Amino acid sequence: MDIPLSILDLAPVKRSQTVGEAIAASVELARQAEASGYKRVWYAEHHNMSSIASSATSVLIAHVAAHTATIRLGSGGVMLPNHSPLTIAEQFGTLAEIHPGRIDLGLGRAPGSDQATARAMRRDPMASNQFPEDVLELQAFLGDESRVPGVKAIPGRGTHVPLYILGSSLFGAQLAAAFGLPFAFASHFAPTHLLEAASIYRRTFRPGPQLSEPYFIAAVSVVAAETTDEAERQFRLVKRDRVARMYSRGEERLSDEEAEAILDSGAARQVEEMITYSAVGTGPECRDYLEQFAKLTEADELITAHQNSETAGRLRSVALLAEAAIDQP
Repeated sequence: MDIPLSILDLAPVKRSQTVGEAIAASVELARQAEASGYKRVWYAEHHNMSSIASSATSVLIAHVAAHTATIRLGSGGVMLPNHSPLTIAEQFGTLAEIHPGRIDLGLGRAPGSDQATARAMRRDPMASNQFPEDVLELQAFLGDESRVPGVKAIPGRGTHVPLYILGSSLFGAQLAAAFGLPFAFASHFAPTHLLEAASIYRRTFRPGPQLSEPYFIAAVSVVAAETTDEAERQFRLVKRDRVARMYSRGEERLSDEEAEAILDSGAARQVEEMITYSAVGTGPECRDYLEQFAKLTEADELITAHQNSETAGRLRSVALLAEAAIDQP
């Protein structure tokens, strides 16, 4: 393909796994991505979710970076309203000093959790209103001149860790364009405003200290397998798992049979809409889909979320897509 491919890894914890095993799987995925020629791997901040192990995002990045050599690693993203800009500058400044030239900092304004969890994190309910100002404060902490008199991020100052605005609405597109920053759209689970957001971002972009031209990243789900039938089977399992997570109540999870029944009834329309943009099939079939998706969105980069109910299948998906779509050195 003519544009870079990257990976979004939610560090999923499968039913039969411990958190430690899930993190080890994320290390293996990053090593596979590095060997296969992907540009970067990002990890998302989520809280109070038993199926996701990336809540301490900077810690996970540090661990994966220590087990890889060249691939870029970053947050996709850190939910900035949960933190002070100084704290994040220090964390990612530290990462940049340990692994120079390899660290990205993607930023979102959602809490990455439910309201009870947000309260447990001591999150100010109005913190998201400060997101634009916090982005600028963070950028300055990572630059050469702090916006807070007498306060420097150490480590952090002068590292110029690149920032990316992440979003699933038009707000993120407008903000990234106004600040002259790259913009990544979460179309792998929130496809509704993808094309409008991309258009607004490109049309209203103003150059900034980090970027002179717009740079748009679109996210897309991928299920690559040896055969089309196997990919479709795996994709069905992914949808079943999402139904079980979304429609379960409390600790009592839906059975596989109950989730299948919801899928068959057509009641899982929300799940189907979330995965509108999904490349499913063999490596070449997924490559062809991604090429058309890239043309549709005019993206400068695609970030792929490899969906599979098993770690081995996810790793194989990463490898099969790379074999078909990434020019090997």
